This record gives sequence, C-alpha cells and structure tokens, in this order.
Amino acid sequence: MKRAKITVLNRFSISTNQNKAWQRSATATHQFLHCFSSTTSTVSNRIDNVKRAVRSLCVFSSADSAKALKCYKENCVFLLRACSSQGWIHGGRNLHGHLIKMGVSSDRSVAAKILLMYLNFEKYVEVDVMISAFGGFDLVVWNCMISASLEKGRVEKACRLFDEMPERNEFSWTALVAGLMRCGRVDDAAEYFGRNPFRDVVSWTAMIHGYVQNGMYCLALKVFCRMLNRGILPNEVTFTCIVKGCVGLCDFGFGKSVVGLILKCGLENNLSVCNCLITLHLRMGETDLAKRIFDGMKERDVVSWTSILDVYVEMGKLIEARRIFDDMPERNEISWSTMIARYSQVGDAEEALALFKHMLHDGIRPTVSCFSSILSASATLAALELGMCIHSNAIKFGLETDVSVGSTLIDMYCKCGKTEDGRRAFDSILVKNVVSWNSMVFGYNLNGLIDEARELFEKIPSRNTISWNTMIAGLVQSEYCDKVVDIFNEMLLSGEIPNASTFSSVLRACATIASLEKGKNIHGKIIKLGISYEVFMGTALIDMYAKSGDIESSRSVFDRMHEKNEITWTAMIQGLADNGLAMESLILFEEMQRSDVVPTELMFLAVLFACSHCGLVDKGFRQFESMEKIYGIMPRGRHYTCMVDLLARSGRLREAEIFIEAMPFQPEANAWAALLSGCSTYKNEEIAERIAKKLWELGEENSAGYVLLSNIYASAGRWKDVAKIRKSLRDKGLKKMEGCSWIEVRNEVRSFHCEDGQQLLPSGMYGILEVLMSQIADVQCLQTS
Repeated sequence: MKRAKITVLNRFSISTNQNKAWQRSATATHQFLHCFSSTTSTVSNRIDNVKRAVRSLCVFSSADSAKALKCYKENCVFLLRACSSQGWIHGGRNLHGHLIKMGVSSDRSVAAKILLMYLNFEKYVEVDVMISAFGGFDLVVWNCMISASLEKGRVEKACRLFDEMPERNEFSWTALVAGLMRCGRVDDAAEYFGRNPFRDVVSWTAMIHGYVQNGMYCLALKVFCRMLNRGILPNEVTFTCIVKGCVGLCDFGFGKSVVGLILKCGLENNLSVCNCLITLHLRMGETDLAKRIFDGMKERDVVSWTSILDVYVEMGKLIEARRIFDDMPERNEISWSTMIARYSQVGDAEEALALFKHMLHDGIRPTVSCFSSILSASATLAALELGMCIHSNAIKFGLETDVSVGSTLIDMYCKCGKTEDGRRAFDSILVKNVVSWNSMVFGYNLNGLIDEARELFEKIPSRNTISWNTMIAGLVQSEYCDKVVDIFNEMLLSGEIPNASTFSSVLRACATIASLEKGKNIHGKIIKLGISYEVFMGTALIDMYAKSGDIESSRSVFDRMHEKNEITWTAMIQGLADNGLAMESLILFEEMQRSDVVPTELMFLAVLFACSHCGLVDKGFRQFESMEKIYGIMPRGRHYTCMVDLLARSGRLREAEIFIEAMPFQPEANAWAALLSGCSTYKNEEIAERIAKKLWELGEENSAGYVLLSNIYASAGRWKDVAKIRKSLRDKGLKKMEGCSWIEVRNEVRSFHCEDGQQLLPSGMYGILEVLMSQIADVQCLQTS
C-alpha cells in the first residue's frame, strides 16, 4: 500500500508555477462532478458523462503535492458514489479501470467505495476478487459488506455477517444499529445496542435518531435521559434528533429543557440545531421567537429558509411567506412543496399550478406531498387536461403507484366526472390504504353511482369513521335518505363510533323524509355519546326538528347553544317561517341584527319568505332594499322571486308584473309561476294568460304553469279552454306532479302517491279509505245542517 502511494505521488509531479492552473481545473472539476451526480439524463448518454468526468479527473495528475492527491481521491470517491446511487454500472467499471491505471484503486478508502459499488450492483464475482485482494480478514471490507446488506434490506444476512466478524470496532456496532433502525427492526437494534461495548455519543445518537425515525418519540426521549445520566454530553446531531422527537411528541415542556441544555453546551449557534429550534418554537406557537432565531443566525442554508418559510405559512401570512420564498438564495423540494400546498389549501389553485410549472422548469423533482397538493388544486379547478399532464409527470417520476398520489388522482378524476379513469388510478395503487378506498367510494357517490359505491364499500378491508361517513353522505346527496338509517345502524353494530359529521348527515336525512321519531332517536344517541352542541351539530338538530314540524324542540336546541353562526340563525329563522310562525321569524331576525352576526343571502331569503306569508309588503321591500344598500349583498333571482310572491299573495298582481319586467336580468320560471299562482287565487284571467305565455316561451318542461291556468279557466267556467290546456299537456308529454304523503309506522317510512297503482297495499286498505272518506262526508253534512 505504501509503494502504491509513492507511485501515485510520482504521477502527480509538476512545477510550482502550474499550481494556479491546477486550482482552476480543480474548481471546474468540482462543479462538473456536482452536475454529474444530480443529472437526470437518459441512459444513452450517461456513459459519455462518466467518461467526461474521468477525463476531468486526469487534470489532477499534473500537480506535485499531497493536497492534489487528497483532492483527487475525494473526487474519485464522489464519483464512485454517484455511479452507485444512479445505477450506472458500466460507468462505474470504466472508472474502476481508470483508477487501476492511475494506481489509486489499492488505496483503502477508494477500494472500499469500489467494493460498495459492486455490492450495490450485486456483482459478486468482482466482490470476491476485491476481497481476495485484501488478503484475509479486513475490518473495513466487512463493514462495507454489512452496510451493503442493510441497504438492500437483507437484515438477516447483515446480522449473520456481523456475528461472524472476528473483531469489531465502534463503527461496526453503530452502523449495524443505525441500519436495523432504518429497516424498522427496532427491537433487534435495541438488543445490539445493549451489547455494544463502545457506547459513545455517536452510538447513543444512532439509537435516538432511530427511535425518532420510526415515530417512537417517547422512547427516544427516554434514551436521551439515560445518555445524560451516564455523563455523556450530546453533540449537535443528538440535539437535532431530540428536538425533532419533542416536536413529534408535542412535549414542549421537555423541549424547553432541551433548549436550556443546548445553551449550556454552547451549541445555540449551530446551523442544524438552529433549524430544529425554529421548528420547535413554531410548533409551540412562539412564532416571534422562531423569527428571532432565524434573524440571529450567522449562517443559513436551504433548511433554515424553509423552516422560516414554514413559520409564516403556519401563521397564515401568505404574502410574507411568498416574499421570503422569492428571496431564498436556494430552494429545495420541501420549500417548493410548502408554498404549493399552502396556495392549494387557501383555494388559490391557479397560483399553485403556476408554482408547480416553475418548479419543474427549475429541474426540481417534486415530492409525493407536492404531487398530492397540485392534484388537489387541479381537482378544485376541475381542470382535467392539466390534471392529466400532472399524472404523466407522476408516471415519469415513478410515483403514480404511491398511495398518496394515487388517492389524489382518484379525487381529481372523479371531480372532473371521469369516474372510470379514477377507478384505473385506484387499481394501479400497489398497496392501498383506507384513504384510497374512501377516495374511490367518495368518487362513485359524487357521480351518482350509488350501487358501485356500495359494492366497493363492502370490500374495504378495514373501514374507519370516514368510510362510513362517505357512504352515508353519498346516500343523502343522491336522495336515498330512506337507506341512510340502515347504514347508520350497520355502523353502530360494527363498533365504529360516529362523530359530529356522521350525525349531521343522518339528521339531514331524517329532515328530508320528515321522520321525527328517527330524528329523536338520533338525538338521544348524540346525548348518550356526550357530543356537545357545537355549531355544526346544533344547526343540524335545529333543521331536523323544524322540517319535521316540531318547532318547539327546534327552538329549545337553538336557545341552549352557546355559540351560533349565520347558518344557525338562518336555520332557525327559516324553520319558524316554514312552520307558519312568520312573525316570530321576523322578530328573531331583528334580534340577530342586534348581535354581531352579519346577514347572508340565505338569511334574507328566509326573511322575505316570512314577509310574504305575513303579507308585510312594505317591510319586505325595506328588507329587500337593505340587502345592497346596508350589507352590500346583490339580490339574486330567488330574492326577486320572493318579492314577486309577496306582491302576488297580497293581490297586487299588476305591480308584481311590472316588478318582474323591471328585473336587471332574465327572470327565472319560478317568478312567473308565483305570479300565475296569485292570478289563480284572485281569478285574474287577463294577467294569467299573459304570464302563461311567458312561461311557455321559456320552454320549461314543467306542468305547473299549465295546471294553474287550467284551474283559472275551470273556476271561470271556461271548459273549452280547460280542454285545450289539457290537450297541450298530453301533446307535450307533460304530467301533473303527483301528490305525495308518507307516514311512519314501527320505524318504517311508507310513502303514498296519488293514483299510484304500483303501491303494493294490503288487501282491504282501499276499502278502509272509502269508509273513512264517507265518514268525513257525513260529518261535513252534519256541520252544514
């Protein structure tokens, strides 16, 4: 080995006046090698890159100094690692040949990296040749073989090699423990750590880092305390790991103690320690202190900038965060992902997509979380073509089978209406988790494919609360409300505990079918599970009771709520109006105006509805005008329709007609229908005929206008006109909407439709109905007489 070193030094002999040229060449070579190690070029030109790098290394062969030899070897090792990590076996062999030619291959540090490269490529013939060249047992070789086995995940082989070693040093023990931790073999790592005779700060730090790496933060803190009790002082790596453990465990009391110890050890200015402290103080909510740490740092790296960027992102100061992002001297994939994710979360999908394109242009490889965020932005915009382009990038980087990326792909395709493509993305996920299953069930529900959603739901290996909530919400959205309670009961039998979201959906279903008994049962379960009347839950209960006709219980829930938002007030105001208590509804609205709650569009809709049913025309107009003048809310079509209904119910039909014609946009069909209904009530044939023509001109496939006009003609005795209207109905294939009623018997809701021959009624039921009708007729005769 000594002779080899002398040979290499002889090759590196030049005169002193060439040192400047060597320095320039060395700098250029370092820059080239850095580009070489991170290149993403195609396989066809990778070998050319290797050859060019080898030629660049020859620059050092003209320098006469030990410094030149050291720099040359460092670059050899650098390039060997690049070949190994990038899978460039042919280039690695070429480089090995060059090193043999230059007489450097026998150097122990270089030879170890060559050995690791061949082990990584599983070229065992070359490995055996190199091992025999070392001549018997060599500690470095064995350590390399163990490390290579752990890198490949061959834990048993690594342990066997370690146990067969004639001698071991501190590196052997620490490398094995760290490798076992990386492979998730925590118990095995703890066993070998306990047998380690060289337990210094490095080995203790390896254990702490391993526990943090595997999410076992509590054990990491315990090992740290044991290390301190043994009198071993932590180093900067130890502090970095333990601070991460405090953040993961949210043990900020312990974190403050660690900060004190960092100050005692004089490491408060260490770069990696400061970076972790910024994150720690951010999670503690001490954003000002986190900023002071950053401002006081003498040296910063990309992690420092990303940490302070995270501070502003967590504070919700997106403008400041973007300013810091733009000022960063260097950005990594985490800083890009942080900004993209934040823009996606706040709903600025366009800016998120623009940043993603800029990121790709700068040659930054997106992370899994970055792809998830940008696909969510595409789903928000329903931008199918853009989402497909992002999908192709995910395939390019080999991330399309990742469960996080796959789940967001499912969401994107389903929100764009491409359920089949979403299912293909679901099937391509290699290892599915409950999130991916839930995403596909949600996608089916979103597109109205309830049967497919239920079929997939039954196949979920392990359901969670979100799985059940997704299925229940899908049934409610598709108006299969009668099936919701059955699914809810299945959920309870499975042992899954419902949450506020579950109860909200079930209560909405009960409100839709006006099933008061079922709603009360659900309310009882809410009380039994101890779920408080927070805004979300209380509003759902108010709506359910109001729509089921139990306005007293609805008001009771409203009065007991400690916190109310605009949706809660709207539900109560609308509930009172719907149940004929229009004056109480308006009084409650005035009470709300005296509070800090600002009225919304829906709230004004409920108020105008109440004014209409009370005949308060002047008050209705005052509220309508206050929308824009006082609250800056532009009235929409529904508000105008309420005003038309208000005038029509009060018999002011001509004013209502003028009001419609003066609307700033095309009136909706319901506005004309409301006026036509008023014409029917007040038997105004002249206006009714004009309004009916307007309805027909809109081409609405709705029988309401025809039926109302037919009733007006019938009340006036114009039977020929009635016959014409009915003929028009038949010719257009329109039918009068069936009357429907339902009754709940023994926890089962039965619906009845007018003239519904499909209803399988028990024998004799129609006979009972005839008897009841005759009895009602007898009572009416007695009352008139």
